[in-house]
Amino acid sequence: MANAGSMIEFQAGGRTAGGYLVEAEGEGQHPGLIVIQEWWGLNDHIKNIADRFAAQGYVALAPDLYDGTVTKDSAKAGELMQRLDQGKALETLDGAVNYLTGLASVSPDKIGVTGFCMGGTFALLLASHNPNIKASAPFYGDVPPDDVIKNLSAPILFVGAENDPWITMEKMERLRAGLAKFGKEGEVKIYKGVGHAFFNDTRPEAYDRSAAQDAWNRVGEFLAAKLG
Repeated sequence: MANAGSMIEFQAGGRTAGGYLVEAEGEGQHPGLIVIQEWWGLNDHIKNIADRFAAQGYVALAPDLYDGTVTKDSAKAGELMQRLDQGKALETLDGAVNYLTGLASVSPDKIGVTGFCMGGTFALLLASHNPNIKASAPFYGDVPPDDVIKNLSAPILFVGAENDPWITMEKMERLRAGLAKFGKEGEVKIYKGVGHAFFNDTRPEAYDRSAAQDAWNRVGEFLAAKLG
């Protein structure tokens, strides 16, 4: 039986932030993983993903970037994302990393990050901002400019979709070129014939079971290799 997760609080830039924490099974220290929400907020889908990673042996923490607000309305989600201050969000994520590294159950030198949609954007940004991140697996997040890509300090596995109208093929090819240009370790895996949010099994209009399962397996192998 897997461990049950719970909401916790941690310090972030002199304020209190929250998140969903689920511990791995077994004694000793485990790798830690930050799981970053989509634009909908810290909903049950993201908590379920954290649970799945914990079952794979990670201490998973999904920070709440919206301070308790969750929506199913795309207009509201877009508004929440637009209002989110990038600097404050990174401060929250830094606090989450610090919290994980301070847990007795976590190997402090084995911290990774993954995220989806908006969270994929922040999974890339965090890997260029916080040197404690040792592996980053963003799912269809926006691609930052080259002056951010050049600061990446962790291996990347970027998961993208061929038919994504927001995270376009052009953006993903720019990331691939940037990784090569700056000598960064990374792979851009683009799934053919699927669209944005294909991993989200709570959205039948977007979900693609085959691509989602393959991406889960690839990300699992990547994180195990870099954080194992």
